[in-house]
Order: sequence, then structure tokens, then C-alpha cells
Amino acid sequence: MSHKSLDHYTYRVTWSPEDGEYVALCTEFPLLSWLAAAPEAALAGIRDVVTDCVADMIANGEVPPTALAEKRYSGEFRVRIPPQVHRALALEAAEQGISLNRLASAKLTG
Repeated sequence: MSHKSLDHYTYRVTWSPEDGEYVALCTEFPLLSWLAAAPEAALAGIRDVVTDCVADMIANGEVPPTALAEKRYSGEFRVRIPPQVHRALALEAAEQGISLNRLASAKLTG
């Protein structure tokens, strides 16, 4: 795995009131984090931790996770909801003269 592909992971830096510092996270590695006084230092820290983790995974014959930005999405997924919610949504869609799929999509994106 090249250093460049490590740049494709999803990183986030936010203030942690509990710690009184910035915490950096990597979505693809939810158990990893890095605390620092400055956001730039937190980002550099988590990137170093992810780099080390990926190197360890490769050394142990494991496959590092694919970056979310590089995954392909079909636009379809299944959701389980209680039957009464399903019924209410079906009624709402019928009243609006649209499909249940269109209603659900509008609710998720709106």
C-alpha cells in the first residue's frame, strides 16, 4: 500500500472538551485516535498511527481497509423498520402520489 493511498482515508479533527485537546480520528480505523493541543498536530498524529497500523497489518498478512472514498456504492441498501412505520410511510407515499422508494429517498436526503 502506497503512502498516497493512506491519504485517501477519511480523517477528522474535533475539539474534545473532556480531554481539553483536539482529537483526531480516522473513520476506516474507528479504534484509533490521537490527542494534541493543536488541530494540525492531532491530524499529523493520527496519520502516523494509521501508517504504523497499516504497516503492521501488511507485515502480518492482513488486508488494510479500503478507503471510503475509493469504495463504489450501488445506491441501494436494505433498511429494517417496524411494520407500523412501514405502513405509515406507505400511506404517506400513496397520499402524495409517489412511490415509497421516492418518499424514503426524499426523507433521507432532506
